[in-house]
Amino acid sequence: MGISGIPSQQVGASQPAEPPLWNLDAAILLVEDDAGDALLVEEMLTDSELDSALTWCKTLAEARAFLAASTAPVCVLLDLHLPDVHGLDAVRQILASDSDAAIVVLTGLEESGTGLRAVAGGAQDYLVKGRLDPEVLARAIRYALQRKEVERAAAALRANQLIAQENARLERGLLPVPLLRDDRFRARARYEPGRVHGLLSGDFYDVVQTADGTVHAVIGDVSGHGAAEAALGVCLRVAWRTAVLCGTSHPEQIALLEEILVAERSDSHVFATVTSLAFPPGQQHVQVLRAGHPGLLLRQGTDVSWVEPRGGMALGLLPGVGSWPTVDVPLPPGAALVLFTDGLFEGRDGPDSRLGEEGLLAMARANGHLPARAFVDALVAGASEGAAPYGGLADDVAVLHLGWGSDDDEH
Repeated sequence: MGISGIPSQQVGASQPAEPPLWNLDAAILLVEDDAGDALLVEEMLTDSELDSALTWCKTLAEARAFLAASTAPVCVLLDLHLPDVHGLDAVRQILASDSDAAIVVLTGLEESGTGLRAVAGGAQDYLVKGRLDPEVLARAIRYALQRKEVERAAAALRANQLIAQENARLERGLLPVPLLRDDRFRARARYEPGRVHGLLSGDFYDVVQTADGTVHAVIGDVSGHGAAEAALGVCLRVAWRTAVLCGTSHPEQIALLEEILVAERSDSHVFATVTSLAFPPGQQHVQVLRAGHPGLLLRQGTDVSWVEPRGGMALGLLPGVGSWPTVDVPLPPGAALVLFTDGLFEGRDGPDSRLGEEGLLAMARANGHLPARAFVDALVAGASEGAAPYGGLADDVAVLHLGWGSDDDEH
């Protein structure tokens, strides 16, 4: 095992006579300005069971350059008395250069306390130079790398737990329980996170029945992915519910949402698409207001058709300029409307193709005989299965199935 590196000094080279008992599969970096101590470490490693390249750097600057260029796991054998750094700051600077590096501090005979402080400061182990032997050195390197791997796994687990907790909090805000005052109206909802870490994004929906019996519903999609977009989706949903309960008119609700989006967004390019509905009680129509959002599915018996009422631009594209007409859509007794975000039909179903609106309509018609909940599940399952060979759904999916009726006749 020879010593090589950037700019560094060669201190001898030899190869083990027999195959190693344990393949380290990692680089060993010795940071030591004393040539005699460097030669000692090199000889110890040569006599050990380890088979890994050893690089010798005489300054911390050289070591940091090596770590910046390295793509393999690294165990750093670190002397704390270097020309350009002294003491525990060497450990801190190594970790700042490569937080995944395993560190074994090399100390003098009278520096065991310093070694312990180095471990407390982020090193995995320390060794006394005057008590080195091949077995002790090899074991310390192996254990340091293994401890670092355990630390990384524990950190990843904690991060996943935090993500799950954040998702649960966001889900409570994004995916509310419909607020219905009686059982004459049926609302079925489904939310499916996209493939990126299962994170929630900016899709949101809500259903509220006001004192006059009118059922109001909204579905929306904030552009982009991540916590900021999800939080903005929660903000818009809560604002919409508040506006509905305060008796704000349909156009005023959308204008208010745009004003809030512009005030709260972190980037001026962020926008949101929205569809807002009002189902007056005892009426055979629904009032639809669309702001850049996809069309709807209209279910009548087993028949399914695509409905795309006239609408306006997405919120936030040209703040203060847009207008959004309210359109009455016929809704015969027993009929239902299905709202969704574009993640439902923008997933891939081939190497160079997407499901698209026509594909979604065909899938909906094939499942038109199903009751509401099963129908929604079939749409999400079909989109997911089609996209599975191509990485799965890239975007979140929200679906709402809405209409007057009963569990016995829901479609």
